[in-house]
Amino acid sequence: MLNYILIAHLLGATIWTGGHLILSLVVLPKALKAQELAGLMAFEEQFEKIGMPALVLQIITGLWMAYRLLPDVSLWFGFDNDLSVLITTKLVLLAATFLVALHARFTVIPTLSVARLGFFALHIMAVTLLSVSFVVVGSLFRTGLS
Repeated sequence: MLNYILIAHLLGATIWTGGHLILSLVVLPKALKAQELAGLMAFEEQFEKIGMPALVLQIITGLWMAYRLLPDVSLWFGFDNDLSVLITTKLVLLAATFLVALHARFTVIPTLSVARLGFFALHIMAVTLLSVSFVVVGSLFRTGLS
């Protein structure tokens, strides 16, 4: 069963991280160069339909796998073994992603204009770096910290 959960988690990560890499490396530079929002917002609107369910899938499967690996949730934040360090790191990355996304959704996007495009770009790049960090930390569950 754990293999299926891991596969679902990896598919969610592929969608979430891949989509943000495309957004940051392809769509965003075009929007910044042209100083226009239409293409950027069109991508965001379409990606949200698959990206958000992928993120939810990752959260559910990630918590499930963390519990399977370390059933005592109180040990997740103990920092006394590699598993607790990695689980805590993933949860911190999730919290940071959530905070950046909330700030973008409720502060930046409602007042988005071409003049504020650079500020929105910082949010996009932050979420992309966080998503790549998720992948790197996730790989450490197999390879270990040392």
